[in-house]
Amino acid sequence: MKIAKTMILAGLLTLGLACGYSSKKTTPTVAGTMPTITALSPSSMTANSSFVLTVNGTNFNSNAVINFNSVVQSTTFVSTNQLTANIPAASVATAGSATVTVTNPGTGGGIYGGGTSAETSNSMTFTIN
Repeated sequence: MKIAKTMILAGLLTLGLACGYSSKKTTPTVAGTMPTITALSPSSMTANSSFVLTVNGTNFNSNAVINFNSVVQSTTFVSTNQLTANIPAASVATAGSATVTVTNPGTGGGIYGGGTSAETSNSMTFTIN
């Protein structure tokens, strides 16, 4: 009797999968919170000098990261309006400019999909003297 139940169950499962049945309903990813940068402090630095960069703005998530010239920096969350990062001297080795953005990482939706997509802020220019 046990073998017959197993065979019936296996047959039903095979039939269901062949027809495209899945017990998992997926949910599409939705837009995340868009961060905005309003100010950098300092907004410039002498070449070959390490420093702490403060980024002020809005909508920063607690796991937001500062991107300095497209390189993710180890970021400290201060508030939804402020982040800081230690910028090493090697990142400002030569005079010129660097682009600063903030990214709010997306959230996973688990096995059913969903979650939010990563969102990156407007960019601001940092001057290297």
